[in-house]
Amino acid sequence: MQNSICPLCQTESSLFQNYKFRLYYECPNCKGIFMDSSQYMSFDNEKKHYSHHNNDVNDKGYQNFVSPITSSILKDYTPKDKGLDFGAGTGSAISKVLTDNQYQISQYDPYFHNHPNLLENQYNYIACCEVVEHFHHPDKEFELLKKLLFPDGKLYIMTHLYDSAIDFENWYYKNDTTHVFMYQKETMQYIKSTFGFTDVLIENRLIVFTK
Repeated sequence: MQNSICPLCQTESSLFQNYKFRLYYECPNCKGIFMDSSQYMSFDNEKKHYSHHNNDVNDKGYQNFVSPITSSILKDYTPKDKGLDFGAGTGSAISKVLTDNQYQISQYDPYFHNHPNLLENQYNYIACCEVVEHFHHPDKEFELLKKLLFPDGKLYIMTHLYDSAIDFENWYYKNDTTHVFMYQKETMQYIKSTFGFTDVLIENRLIVFTK
């Protein structure tokens, strides 16, 4: 059964693209672009898919890719501050770089570092690199991420934002079938106001929310 209700703001949405029988909708309210939930992979198939990601934490190219987040955290926080790598995957260059600089960062991932006790604490900063596009329930996930931050804490996200200059049909980012929710700048502004963040900074792929 088709589901065109936006999983971020629960607004009825219109068909945006039918690509290889995958249905994508655009929300008129938050401007999120999302796959029909009836076409999501199962938990086990997602885990298998993610386990094939080549995440060599010592790879300089990988470390460079995540540097918008690691450089910001190294500038904004000290080793005394407490961080969470949310959606760390099979191997996290973010955690590697920060740990090498004596920073305290814990790794959480529902597939590979499933430590629910970490979600009962609060953190000065949270890193969320190439993760938010995988959220099946972005409303619940952003509510959780906000709750996990200390007052004035920061949430560092990396994702590729969509805009109207991009040809969606040929856009590489939607080709990963686990990328089920994609964001526009307006979506990030919606998240800021709806979940009560005090600020959002958007610099290319880096999005920083402040609690």
